[in-house]
Amino acid sequence: MTTGRYLLVGIRVALTVEVRVSRRVPRFRAPLALALGAALALPLTPPATAADAYTVTPLKFTVRAGDRTCTVDADLYRPAGVDRDHPAPAVLGTNGFGGSKSDGSTDTIGKAFAQRGYVSLVYSGLGFGRSGCLVSLDDPDIDGAAASQLVDFLGGKRAADDGTTADFVTRDAPGDPRVGMIGGSYGGAVQLATAAVDHRLDALVPMITWNDLAYALDPNNAVGGTGVPGAFKWQWTNGFYLIGEGQPLLQPALDPSRINSLACLHFVTEACRTVHTLNSGSYPADRTAELLAFAHRVSPVSYLHRVDTPTLLVQGQADTLFNLNEATATYRTLKAQGTPVKMIWQSWGHSGGPTGPAAAGELDLSRGNLETSYVGRRVLAWFDRHLRGRTHVDTGPAFAYHRDWITDPDRTYATASRLPAAGRTLYLSGDGGLVDRREEVAAGSRRYTNRLTPTSHSESSLSGLIGLPDSPPRDTKGTYLAWTSEPLERPLDVVGAPRATLKVRSPQAERTQNSADAADKLVLFAKLYDVAPDGTRTLVRRLVAPVRVPDVTKSFTVTLPGIVHRYQAGHRLRFVIAASDDAYFGNRGIKPVTVISGPRDTGVLRLPVAGS
Repeated sequence: MTTGRYLLVGIRVALTVEVRVSRRVPRFRAPLALALGAALALPLTPPATAADAYTVTPLKFTVRAGDRTCTVDADLYRPAGVDRDHPAPAVLGTNGFGGSKSDGSTDTIGKAFAQRGYVSLVYSGLGFGRSGCLVSLDDPDIDGAAASQLVDFLGGKRAADDGTTADFVTRDAPGDPRVGMIGGSYGGAVQLATAAVDHRLDALVPMITWNDLAYALDPNNAVGGTGVPGAFKWQWTNGFYLIGEGQPLLQPALDPSRINSLACLHFVTEACRTVHTLNSGSYPADRTAELLAFAHRVSPVSYLHRVDTPTLLVQGQADTLFNLNEATATYRTLKAQGTPVKMIWQSWGHSGGPTGPAAAGELDLSRGNLETSYVGRRVLAWFDRHLRGRTHVDTGPAFAYHRDWITDPDRTYATASRLPAAGRTLYLSGDGGLVDRREEVAAGSRRYTNRLTPTSHSESSLSGLIGLPDSPPRDTKGTYLAWTSEPLERPLDVVGAPRATLKVRSPQAERTQNSADAADKLVLFAKLYDVAPDGTRTLVRRLVAPVRVPDVTKSFTVTLPGIVHRYQAGHRLRFVIAASDDAYFGNRGIKPVTVISGPRDTGVLRLPVAGS
C-alpha cells in the first residue's frame, strides 16, 4: 500500500511541474516551486533601468563531468556598456531540482543581476532542461566540475561551443574571474560543491539547501547516533525521485548522456541504490554503509573543509525538507575553519511562503523586492563587498532571524553575533507535567505503543506542490506521551534547536537491539507543540525529530529541528514523543515503550532562548 501511495503522489507531482515551471511562479507557490524548479527568484520587475539594458546570448558548453561528456545549456546576460575595456564582475546561477535555466525563477537571476551591472551566466543543471548527463545530486566531482568549466569561460580560459568568449569579466588574475554564485535548494548545494573544487569563486549565497543528505532524507536526530540510519522521509524523497526519473514527461528527446539503464533511468546508479534501500525499509550493515557513504560523499558535510569562499547562508524556517539544522551545521563548520560566513533564517522555505503582515519585509519571489527586503539588501551588500570590492560596505551581523510575531516590516529581523545558547531547562515529570525544577518531578510511569499503521500526522509533505490542503497535525490516544508546562507568565522566544535527553524502556526493542539489520531498532518521533489558552494546539512549523535509538538500554539525547517561535504569555509548551508519523517510515513490529520519571532520574528538555 505504501509503495502505491508514493508512486501516485510522485506521478502527480511530475505531471504538475511541466505546467508550473514554464511560467512566472505565483507568490503563494514560490517557495514550493523553489524545491522543484526555481533556484532563486530575484526581481521579476526591473529596477529603474531600461528593460533592454542587457543582451542575452544562448550558449552551449561541452563539459567533462565525472565519467561522462555532455552539453550544458546556458544563457549569458551582458549589461550594456560592459566590454573588454569596461569589465564587470560575474554572477553564476542554476536551477532547483526539476527546473532549468528558463523556468520562472532561474532566468531572473540573469536578468536581476544584469540590470545591476553584473555579467550573469545562468545554466540548466546537469540532467535538467536541455543540459546533458545524469542527475548526480550536486556531486562536487561531477556537478561541481561542470560548473568549474563555466568559470573557465568567464575567466577567458575557454570558449563556448560556438566560439563565443568572455573577455569582459573582471579578473583577479589571468583565467581567474571575479565571480559569485547564487541559487536555492539544488541550486544552493552546487555552489558549495563548486567552491570545493574551484577556489576562484569569490562569493556564495546558498539558499534553503542541505548540509547532509543522509540527515535530510533519512534523519536520525539522536546525538551521537550518526552511524545508525534514521526514519525514511518517504514523501519528500520519492516525490523528487519520480520527478527525476520522469524527465521524458518534462523534456522530450533526451540527450543520450542522460540515460543510465532500465534499473535507473536518469540518476547516477548510486543515487538509485540509495533510494531503493530506503524504500525497502531494511538496513543491513552492508547496505547501510553504502547508503551513508554515498549520501555523505555528495553532501557539503564531507567537503566543506575545502571551501574557503565567503558564504552568506540563507535558510527557511518553514522547511521540513531542509530544516534550520542543515544551515547551522554548515555555518559552524565554515566558521570554525575560518571561512568568512554569515547566516540568515528567513521565514519561508520548501514548506511555505511569506504570509500575513510579518511577511511585508520579506524577500518576495514574485515582486522582486531586492532593495526593499531585508534578505535582498543583505544579498546585494554581500556581492558589493566581495565582487565589487567595496570594502566599506557593511554586510550585516553574523546571524539574523525572522520573527513572525512582529508586524512592523522594519523590525521583523532580529540580529545577533552568535546563535542563542540553551537558556531554559524543563524536566519531564511522571504525571505528564513539564516543570521548572527537578524537585518538582513526580514519580510515575507511563506507556504507549505503536500500531502497524501510522497513528500520528505532522504533514503531507507534497500537499502544497499538488495544490491540496493539509489536515491539522494529530496524535492517536495511546500511541504517544506528552508533557505539558504550566501557562507561561511572560513570552518565551525559542530561537534554535531544542534538545531533549530521554531514557525509555522497551523489552521488545531490547530483544532486537543487536540485530544485524538496523531497521529492528526502536523508532520514535519527538516534537514541540504550542498550546493556546483555549486548548488549540500548534505543531511549530509542522517539524518533528525522528529518532532511531542507537541503544535502547541507555539514555540518549535528541536534537530537534531549529525553530524561531514565540510562546505567548498564557500559552503552554507541550513536548511529545510519538510512536509514528505518516510522513516517515516507522517501527518494524510492535514495540511498546515505557517512560519512568522520578526527581533523581528523569528526562530533560533544554530550550535555546533569545536574550538569555
